[in-house]
Amino acid sequence: MKPFLILQLRPEKEASDSEFAAFLEKGNLDAAQTRRIRLDQTPDLSGINLDDYSGVIVGGGPGCVSDPPHLKPENEKAIEDAVMALMPAIATRDFPFLGCCYGIGILAHFLDGKVSKENFSEPVGAVTCSLTDQGKSDPLLKGLPDSFRAFVGHKEAVQALPPDTVHLVASAPCPFQMIRHKSNVYATQFHPEADPDGFELRIRIYKDKGYFPPEDAEQLTEQVRAENVCHPETLLKNFIARYRSDRAT
Repeated sequence: MKPFLILQLRPEKEASDSEFAAFLEKGNLDAAQTRRIRLDQTPDLSGINLDDYSGVIVGGGPGCVSDPPHLKPENEKAIEDAVMALMPAIATRDFPFLGCCYGIGILAHFLDGKVSKENFSEPVGAVTCSLTDQGKSDPLLKGLPDSFRAFVGHKEAVQALPPDTVHLVASAPCPFQMIRHKSNVYATQFHPEADPDGFELRIRIYKDKGYFPPEDAEQLTEQVRAENVCHPETLLKNFIARYRSDRAT
């Protein structure tokens, strides 16, 4: 099969490695079935040919697309620019794409949607998500219940449904938890790869990044540990199964 291109935006090695391992485990993938690129180390994607891949998965990261350019650290700006440079080809070709957390900001911003910190941020933890009517018939959400718990944690959010997108999943604090552009370009605000172990690690790594008061880290860890989050990974499995190049036709 052609590999899946996994683009990672986290500059922290421990967080990046944990996220990559989660994509493999939750997506039923072997490392050999992927090409992993850490954009903090290799921000130039000019040589990428989408024909070489089954699909593209973009992970999360501490950056915010809505931050003014002059306030973004150089490494975050380079990472964002690299992903944005791929979006015209992905959107034009309707190429299989799954953006996770940061990825929904990338997709919405590319489509001229409004992404900001004005409304709909969510603290680190789990939230109840619900399928919309269109979400109930989307193939990537097959097998998920109408309502499920998912891990979130973000400062910015999509403020209104971007042009030419379909609304698939919502939550009470953040209405745009998952959207689709055309037929194959998806993005989620929640983390389909995340489990309690992974989120406990992120709480430790990002406790001084403004997501929550650092003194709340222990309490948040306890809350995360108490959560039973098992359904979002089905979405990731469905993405891999649907778009792997050796699937039956």
